[in-house]
Amino acid sequence: MVHFVGAGSGAVDLITVRGARLISEADVVIYAGSLVNPDLLSYTKEGCEIHDSSKMTLEQVIEVIKKAEEAGKVTVRLHTGDPSIYGAVREQFDELLKLNIEYDVCPGVSSFCGAAASLKTEYTLPDVSQTVIITRTAGRTPVPERESIRALAAHQSTMVLFLSTSLTEVLQEDLLAGGYPGDTPVAVVYKATWPKEKIFRCTVETLHQTITKNGLTKTSLIVVGNCMGDQYLRSLLYHPSFTTEYREATE
Repeated sequence: MVHFVGAGSGAVDLITVRGARLISEADVVIYAGSLVNPDLLSYTKEGCEIHDSSKMTLEQVIEVIKKAEEAGKVTVRLHTGDPSIYGAVREQFDELLKLNIEYDVCPGVSSFCGAAASLKTEYTLPDVSQTVIITRTAGRTPVPERESIRALAAHQSTMVLFLSTSLTEVLQEDLLAGGYPGDTPVAVVYKATWPKEKIFRCTVETLHQTITKNGLTKTSLIVVGNCMGDQYLRSLLYHPSFTTEYREATE
């Protein structure tokens, strides 16, 4: 059996209870060494076989899993954040299906959730934005033209950018050209929820300058949007004049 486990946003105690249990029971752990907090390996049992997938190809990962299965061992494939977001898991699922190897998925706390917690920000404020766009800037990995930053920026929704810290000159240009005003708030969260976490606040028009000035090159999320501003409407859900299924309006 193979368990794909979301490691969470970085802090060791932000992995799920189920995820921690699965790691503690595993005979083999293959973890994304370039991103996963290595302290999470403290959950493994004595004698657990550990592999760092940052130094492996897909074929090598599958070969380790195949050998573990042949030996009747349980494998945990430990991915950063939640496996469903930039986890490159679909290709692994498909290879395991070809080999008739059973697998399941344990979700994790994505770093975009960890960043919101660190920023003390609500991404979906009434009358500001009811949509969160999770995306990345096109780099060595291409992005479909219909999902270009310029096209997505036209919505002026809350935007969370992964894997884009080294491309902020182009990113800033595209955000402005797409429709975000230059004074739109931006937060750059380095290693969200890790002990080394740092937060840098700026605007769209000062994004590239902020990134370069602080020497940020990777493991940072970029949050763009007026959800970090001061203007929004009060939620109707808890408004005394609003009737819900559970209470009557009092005004």
